[in-house]
Amino acid sequence: MKRIIAFVIAAIMCVSVFAGCGGGGSDLNKVMSDINSTYSLNLKTLESKDDLSKYYSIKPESVKQFAAEIDSNNNAPVEIIMVEATDADAAAEVEKALATRYNSIVSQYASYTPEKLDMVKNCKVTKDGNFVSLIVADNAAEILQKYQDSIK
Repeated sequence: MKRIIAFVIAAIMCVSVFAGCGGGGSDLNKVMSDINSTYSLNLKTLESKDDLSKYYSIKPESVKQFAAEIDSNNNAPVEIIMVEATDADAAAEVEKALATRYNSIVSQYASYTPEKLDMVKNCKVTKDGNFVSLIVADNAAEILQKYQDSIK
């Protein structure tokens, strides 16, 4: 009986080793978790596609997966939005919506927090295939690199 249990456990372990090798792309929630652990961010998580629609006017049906966190408690928003769109057309729509938000953030910084305007001007919206991001944070270049490495 012990041998059977040991065999079953060994088989389960072998299967679990290969579970992550499906080539299905990047898990954006894991990427966000890695970013949070590296940069100790304390942001509000957007939980649903409806939140993306509410905050960014992104159609829920355009989103395959996403991870998004924001901090709008002050006049200098910090936002990390990573979206995998359903197709190229949806990615273009998401890019346009995030670009609109980025321009709004630039205006906010210019009006309320001009001392950090250079930081936000170094941030940007990126699109790589169906993956689109908006990262506005002090370490935006490093966060963007971590994100881009994860979607390759």
